[in-house]
Amino acid sequence: MHAAGHVTIGDYEKALRPLLEQQVKQTGRINFLLVLETNIKNFTAGAWCGNIRLGLKYFTRWNKVAVVTDQDGVREFSHLFKYILPGKFTGYKLEELDEAVKWVTGIK
Repeated sequence: MHAAGHVTIGDYEKALRPLLEQQVKQTGRINFLLVLETNIKNFTAGAWCGNIRLGLKYFTRWNKVAVVTDQDGVREFSHLFKYILPGKFTGYKLEELDEAVKWVTGIK
């Protein structure tokens, strides 16, 4: 998933929700890669609520989540999710995108 510009609840409904539903139907778990090329201030309140709702809806399904961004605070914050949600969470710099893809997919 790639986030750029202004992110709204509509973006979650059109793009993210179907992707997660498909993964859960196919594998029973979620491996997710977010390439974040926008400031988190560009997420609307609705987008944040959608994020929380999806996180809770699939609470037991999260397996691997990688957040790829050049925002240091966001990368560091991603690691904290391992204390809140089951699964493995990690952050990568944009220049480490290939490494993040390999980690999320398990491809070496």
